[in-house]
Amino acid sequence: MLAALVVAALCVAARASRAQPIQEDFLAAVANDRVQEVKRLLAQRIDPDTVDRNGDPALVIAVRAGNAATVELLLATRVNVNARNGFGDSALMVASLGGRFDFVKKLRARGADVNQKGWTALIYAATGGHDEIVRYLLAEGADIDAAAPNGTTALMMAAREGRLATLDLLIARGADVNRRNESGASALDWARRGKEPTMVDRLRRAGAR
Repeated sequence: MLAALVVAALCVAARASRAQPIQEDFLAAVANDRVQEVKRLLAQRIDPDTVDRNGDPALVIAVRAGNAATVELLLATRVNVNARNGFGDSALMVASLGGRFDFVKKLRARGADVNQKGWTALIYAATGGHDEIVRYLLAEGADIDAAAPNGTTALMMAAREGRLATLDLLIARGADVNRRNESGASALDWARRGKEPTMVDRLRRAGAR
């Protein structure tokens, strides 16, 4: 009985050792936009949601690297478009932060969530000052006042990063100028800390206190 268990354990270990290089090959191909190799490995039924050692799903890796062909290929599979990495970032969030409007639209077309819990794609887009994406996400139903776990909103990040045009856009769309994060800081406080007098003025005109 013991011998049979040992043999079974060795067989499992052998299969795992064979699978690991395949997964690594797949992730390397994704990261380097080697589309034909990605396609070949997918045909071998490798999981398109395979994650790397940092916890990044393949789709997040491809989006972050800007690998358009691989992103297209993965989106054509059963990939989980809302899969997140260890930091809670989804492919849509990464695309929004990086200003990849083309990816944002494709991910959304495949059902990417614009109002996921925690940090959101809108907050990330505002952080990067990507106004075209901000407008698109709002049109797609993104909650303008959605707050991260620490209470940070898109308006706060626009103020913190000195994104005046984004700040104006969010104010015009009705963002709450008096929301505060868990530390009690508002968008106005961030504008003051960044010594942004124009932002301070815009926020005060909008009713910030």
